[in-house]
Amino acid sequence: MKAEEIAKIAQIASALEVSGYPKPGNVHRTRNYDDMVFEDFIISGIVIGDTIREATKNVNIENPCLGKYILNAVKETDNWIKNNTNLGIVMMIIPIACATAISNNFNEIRPNIVKLMKSTSVEDACDLYDAINIADAGGMGNQDEYDVASTNAKEELKANKQTMWDVLKISAPWDRLANEMTSDMPVVFEIGYPTYYNLIKENSLNKSCILTFLTILSEIPDTLISRKYGAKKASEISNQARQLLKYQNDDDFKDKLKEFDDYLYENKFNPGTTADLTAASIFVTYLKSNF
Repeated sequence: MKAEEIAKIAQIASALEVSGYPKPGNVHRTRNYDDMVFEDFIISGIVIGDTIREATKNVNIENPCLGKYILNAVKETDNWIKNNTNLGIVMMIIPIACATAISNNFNEIRPNIVKLMKSTSVEDACDLYDAINIADAGGMGNQDEYDVASTNAKEELKANKQTMWDVLKISAPWDRLANEMTSDMPVVFEIGYPTYYNLIKENSLNKSCILTFLTILSEIPDTLISRKYGAKKASEISNQARQLLKYQNDDDFKDKLKEFDDYLYENKFNPGTTADLTAASIFVTYLKSNF
């Protein structure tokens, strides 16, 4: 697939994800937050296009520079928006995009993601840390080992020859995006993408986005919530999403959905990781449709 097409699909996926409403606990077209608004995410989805196009033009399988392109996308976003609107999305989308660029068919994407991630370098790890710090992403890497907030973090990475794959492996037990990036992305490819792919055959794009989001949340507790409020609360919210899905065909589903959105918003429970996984799932769906 050509780089230009991959980049366009990434922009489309970003826009469709944030446009889904009411997507519980997240910014969407009818819900702004104090520090970021709907239009911030639309702008963010547009401005990453050039970086993804560059990343996918001539992928070097032995040194794909994934960290560099994640950093470049975050820097470009920061030029326009002074909030962390899309770090998680670009962390997911860039490896998928580059894997797509070197794949001859859709089924090669997953193994190629693993191949590229395992080929990341120490420089990629340093670039990822810079991206996280620019985005000021809460929670990721804030642990004793290679703490992203440490002033000596990059020196420690270099001294111990830690690649991006290595540091994400460390984060994988408590961060779902790191877990996805150091596997073959089972949540995206086995839950999110099949759900969205099937839903859009008979439903609106908006409803398909919302139901995909809820399906992922119902099966996978959100690690942004668990890092902030604990695993028990994250599991409770996943159970609420699971119960809500039972009413998806009822006349009052929209009312119940809004109640869930209000509850999460009022209590500052933001399933941001689930939103990132949803965006990646939409991305993969359109890659499948356009291969």
